[in-house]
Amino acid sequence: MTCEREETFLWLINDCFRNKITSLMQVVPVLDHISFIQREEKEIIINKARTESNVRAADLLLHSIIKNPRPVGWFREFVNALEFGGCKHAAIYADPSQMPTPSLEAENDYCVSLIHLLAPNLVNKIKPRDVALFCCELDILTMEDKENILAETDNHGNINGARLLLRRIVQKPPGWFSDFLKALQRAQHGDLVMELTGGPSDGTEDEHVADESTKPGVLKDAYELADDKDQKEETNNISLETEETLNSSMDSSNRSMEESLANLSVNSDFDLYSDDVEREKESLENNGSSLEPGENSKSDSGAEGATGGCQETNIVLRDYQMEVARPALEGKNIIICLPTGSGKTRVAVYITKQHLDSRRAKNKPGKAVVLVNKVPLVEQHYRTEFGKHLKNQYRVERVSGDSQLKISFPDVIRNNDIIICTAQILENSFSRAKNGEDEGVQMSDISLIVIDECHHTQKGGVYNNIMTRYLKQKLKNDEYRKENKELIPIPQILGLTASPGVGGAKTPQKAEEHILKICANLDAYKIMTVQKNAEELGEKVKEPYKKIAIAEERKEDPFGDVIKRLMQDIHEHGNLTPNSDPGTQNYEQWVVQREQQAAKEENQRVRVCAEHLRKYNEALNQNNTIRMSDAFNFLKTFYDEETRKKVRPDEENEEMIADISETDRFLLKLFEDNRKTLKDLANNPAYENKNLSQLKTTILQEFTRQEESRGIIFTKTRLSAIALNQWIQEHTKFEQVGVKSSHLIGAGNQSIVKPMTSAEQREVLEKFRTGDINLLVATTVAEEGLDIKQCNIVIRYGLVTNEIAMVQARGRARADDSTYALVASEGSGVIEREGVNVFREKMMNKAIQNVQKLDKKEYEKKIKGFQIQSIMEKKIRTKKKLQKVLQENPSKVRFSCRNCSLLVCSGEHIEVIEGMHHVNVTKDFKELFLVRENKALQDRMLDYEVNGEIACKKCAQTWGTMMLHRGIECPCLGIRNFVVSYNDKQKKTYSKWSELKIKFPSFDYADHVFLDADDSDDDD
Repeated sequence: MTCEREETFLWLINDCFRNKITSLMQVVPVLDHISFIQREEKEIIINKARTESNVRAADLLLHSIIKNPRPVGWFREFVNALEFGGCKHAAIYADPSQMPTPSLEAENDYCVSLIHLLAPNLVNKIKPRDVALFCCELDILTMEDKENILAETDNHGNINGARLLLRRIVQKPPGWFSDFLKALQRAQHGDLVMELTGGPSDGTEDEHVADESTKPGVLKDAYELADDKDQKEETNNISLETEETLNSSMDSSNRSMEESLANLSVNSDFDLYSDDVEREKESLENNGSSLEPGENSKSDSGAEGATGGCQETNIVLRDYQMEVARPALEGKNIIICLPTGSGKTRVAVYITKQHLDSRRAKNKPGKAVVLVNKVPLVEQHYRTEFGKHLKNQYRVERVSGDSQLKISFPDVIRNNDIIICTAQILENSFSRAKNGEDEGVQMSDISLIVIDECHHTQKGGVYNNIMTRYLKQKLKNDEYRKENKELIPIPQILGLTASPGVGGAKTPQKAEEHILKICANLDAYKIMTVQKNAEELGEKVKEPYKKIAIAEERKEDPFGDVIKRLMQDIHEHGNLTPNSDPGTQNYEQWVVQREQQAAKEENQRVRVCAEHLRKYNEALNQNNTIRMSDAFNFLKTFYDEETRKKVRPDEENEEMIADISETDRFLLKLFEDNRKTLKDLANNPAYENKNLSQLKTTILQEFTRQEESRGIIFTKTRLSAIALNQWIQEHTKFEQVGVKSSHLIGAGNQSIVKPMTSAEQREVLEKFRTGDINLLVATTVAEEGLDIKQCNIVIRYGLVTNEIAMVQARGRARADDSTYALVASEGSGVIEREGVNVFREKMMNKAIQNVQKLDKKEYEKKIKGFQIQSIMEKKIRTKKKLQKVLQENPSKVRFSCRNCSLLVCSGEHIEVIEGMHHVNVTKDFKELFLVRENKALQDRMLDYEVNGEIACKKCAQTWGTMMLHRGIECPCLGIRNFVVSYNDKQKKTYSKWSELKIKFPSFDYADHVFLDADDSDDDD
């Protein structure tokens, strides 16, 4: 064979048709006819077929042929081996002399897609023994195929036998479809013939197949088409007629089926004419869709597909993924620790599928619950992983706070095989079941729990609450086992994380203890990291180039100097002596403590001064992070609102004005006197902070270095994320290099900034994936879990938290030739903290290795000790909580205005709506507050119905909101706006109602609606 001819053959089987050949080849029978591969290597390939998949084994076979020395005549022997091994269709793609026409191949793919689409129904109806016998007689199955199908049917039942039959049939050369229809007709499956063709079946075989040229789906072998020109033209006409007939029948019977077939054709993994071998390999390894033996094709009751078309069924793991997955495939609890972007979730999908397949094969019930800690991850995991790959085999559903499902969560669990939900939903259902509130969900209802970002399974977290329930049941089972009692089933646990962290440990010993506690909390047999296949992992997940951009300190900061002068004036007015410099975190802590203490001491002057100092301190932080104009607008908004509340009465209600204290007047005048000075300085670009110029340089460098860039900027606060995004959008330089930005912030309501809804978050992320947005300015909401691909630049803008966040943020830079940059000001301490995190990351990796090396008995002993400790600590916390709740009587508690110390009400007047809204609907309370426009809530566009903000008549301090509950106006109190006293002695301030361990009565709607009606009658 000439070198040129050999290169052509290699190009065909490697660069052009590798994906197609591997999907059509049966490795074991082909190897029987190949002599130029060594016996040892054959054993390795056969073992891969047995332990992993036929596709991976076929890929390894081709790799062996391509990379190793080849003897003379190797190609003809390989093609013959494919033919003699029953893989004639694969042989067609290896030998260019037998290459099918594009139209014939398109028609064949169309019929293969039809079989895939109807497989759930076919496998439940086909009699595999009869159909296999007739297929063998018609030469579309080999004797070995027939024997394998009969053995599969005898050993594992008709469905598995039918599944193997279909898998082998669709691998046959073009021309199989008409013979397959004949075999079905002979086996008395006329209904299936009608289903496949869209036409009636009269049960007469001869009439049904007499004129093959008019049959929908009739395919000729490639060599049959080479006889003469007339035959070719006739075949082309048949092909066109076939496609029209199939389309017509599909349209008349079920248009959605036609759309699915169209998607299957368009999105087919068998792209014969692609010259991009890397894309074919990626498609093979991640998105294969052949019907493997033993795969489940169960219908999902007509539910819409996760991707709107073909769901992919054959999941092929890379070697490093299989390495970490193996213990879980044996049913063991493990933690998988893989870097961001390496495919942790894909491994979880594979394990979930194997788990459910295994239980189904054993006639055992199987149910998997996938837990996430953020609402956007529910939809993401459903759309891109679990729904995409498993929905055509299992019933997959997702549930979160955003879900619009009209059925209860226990019903969702009962009616589905795989449930993706936020962890709190499952914990709430467990709690309701235990408390007898409703049927809830039992731990024994679930056979597999997948915990995403499992490093959060720590004390006090919802993940840990769920796992504590698991551990309690496991310990009970140990007792039952000793007493020979029936055990309660508990699920298998699979934890996923990119970085378990060290939990603030400063020594290697404490770091190991932290890792062991995570393993204990998850009842892990082992924490799995890649060891044997580290090289492959390194090729898949490349470390981004790291650079640190240090901004010089401002030489002049007149804007900041004015703010500091105003703060000093406030210090003197309130007789305050801070223990640290303004603009620092220590100052923030000091001023918060002074405000809380002053509220308890009823010292209004100090309390109000501290409240305003906190705003000025935030403005200083913004001045060092974003534009001076952003800091000025922040202060302006605050003081405009204070003036509106306390100085300017409502035009329609003169009673809206409150008593203004001397301190309020001083503070409002202080800002007003300096407003113009601050505004003028804020508009002078000469005094802008150097961080922004350094950030600008970094963004421009990265977006000009590559033709298509995509990046994320991480910043500390929602306010800074929004302000930075506005700055980027207003700067023409960024537009010139193609930057299209958007901000991405959290959905929680604990902020002065309008939160993003989950729908808004999903919209931004989708635009980022499609390229409509190529630069995200995000808070830490984007650090963990969210599938943000193709990033080549990640910037942490003055933000350093812990080693987990560092690893997560760095992992967002997934594209080749990526950059991870840290932009910070000189002397800020950010660089030093980043260095500490790098050290902690190394300490974490070493701790994981040491835990993995522990003797099995020692490991199990330590794990059990930590588990018992965790259960006991939870019991003690629960006991103390119950004791506190039961000991305190609501009537012993008094609520006073946080600002002016006015006694507002007693705890006996507080009622709770839906377990969360604390209201006071008494007539006496109504005399103490005024209702005003709630501008802040309007700006944040909250979804619940509010009629305004309630505030103290005496001092205008906000107390809460006016809710409309089932037609009744209910003043809803925010506990942070009050000072709480016990028996008129001990005084405290709280941030959340849950911190106040008192059980208030539930709101009695019937009582209050009648009272409200009586009041209305009196008014009339």
